[in-house]
Amino acid sequence: MLVPSPKWLDAGNNAWQLAAATFVALQSVPGLVILYGGIVKKKWAINSAFMAIYAFAAVMVVWALWAYKMAFGPQLFPFVGVPGPAMGALTETGQAVIPAAASGMPPIGFPMATLTYFQFVFAAITVIILGGAVVGRMRFSAWVIFVPLWMTFMYTVGAFSLWGGGWLASMGVVDFSGGYVIHLAAASSGFVAAWMVGPRLKADRENFTPNSLLVTLAGAGILWLGWNGFNGGDPYFANADAGAAVLNTNIAACTAVLVWTMMDNSFFGKPSVLGAVNGMIAGLVGITPAAGYVNGYGALIIGIAAGVIPWLSMNKLGKTAWMSKVDDALGVVHTHGAAAIVGGLLTGILADPKMILYVGTAKDAPGVNVTGLIYGNPHQLVLQIYGALFIIAFNIVGTFIILKVVSLFVPLRMDDRALAIGDDAVHGEEAYAIFADHAFDDGVPQGAAGDD
Repeated sequence: MLVPSPKWLDAGNNAWQLAAATFVALQSVPGLVILYGGIVKKKWAINSAFMAIYAFAAVMVVWALWAYKMAFGPQLFPFVGVPGPAMGALTETGQAVIPAAASGMPPIGFPMATLTYFQFVFAAITVIILGGAVVGRMRFSAWVIFVPLWMTFMYTVGAFSLWGGGWLASMGVVDFSGGYVIHLAAASSGFVAAWMVGPRLKADRENFTPNSLLVTLAGAGILWLGWNGFNGGDPYFANADAGAAVLNTNIAACTAVLVWTMMDNSFFGKPSVLGAVNGMIAGLVGITPAAGYVNGYGALIIGIAAGVIPWLSMNKLGKTAWMSKVDDALGVVHTHGAAAIVGGLLTGILADPKMILYVGTAKDAPGVNVTGLIYGNPHQLVLQIYGALFIIAFNIVGTFIILKVVSLFVPLRMDDRALAIGDDAVHGEEAYAIFADHAFDDGVPQGAAGDD
């Protein structure tokens, strides 16, 4: 008698995890591909979109060959796992397990292939977010080298430390779905990269009008809805906490959109569509480290804070002379970095012990949860501060070293001619062919009066 799967495989959990992973993949391709392609100046639409596509593809290969096990495999050091491939038949079809973290969670009900892919899409979007800080001037060949190096030496350390059972997790630092591992890491590294690569041309910095806000909104919408998989998939089970995480994600995002829009209207006299997109991103990022640990009221508070503090960071702190020296093209340090810190620290304050991640039985009741400061555990806030400081410091130093090494072989910044021309100089292609010459057929322009 044949059966479709071993007893340990739960079809519902496997289906949800694959669906959640696909939602997260859609955040990158096409989500950020078309968001980046629409939000930049017309001459950089192809280059910015292609940076995202390349990163998605390159990370997949690196992840499968060695990086997945560095992030989620057996421990090598307290901050990283043993590198190795995750592509053998027994590995792909065997039961998923995170060796260093297995004691803190129920047995996983889906195969390693599902877990490997789920965590890949998180890894890929991280470096794509980072790329938003250097669009419009980083040499593509330098990006090609940088992405696999950053994934290998930077992302895996944060992921193992917090999610793979590493030292930060052992201390009690929590990050539900990547506020620290993804967004704070991308923002810290992106800020350093923007400084080292150098600024865009002066004309581009002063006038970087989006070539299509409608395209930008389409990308933003895919990013928003994809976040349901981002946060809803992180319990690793289709359980009650996954549903709460999805609801909390949307409470925070909607609140942040409204708050950012009201602040734009109050200070600038007009509600900005681009501002609403920034508010959406800040709200989504802010709730990410907290999504399954806070209740709906906590999500609302995080949404308000993620609308206010990143807005102030972008529109006040970002305009100071010191911050203006670094050309963070898409404001990654504000919408991802500041929002991640807001969410991470508020997790330490607002985490509700009644939000049960995994239900316990008998002596293990009530289960796995996190208790924040307002529920009697001020130490959780201290732990969240430790985690944030480590991610910031590690990514600043590590990214600086990686880019220094890359610069020994390839210039980090395009030459001035390429910067002036844009996509056509870099790729020989343009996003919009509206000014192209009419096609010719045997020397006669198509559509010309012939028999007439």
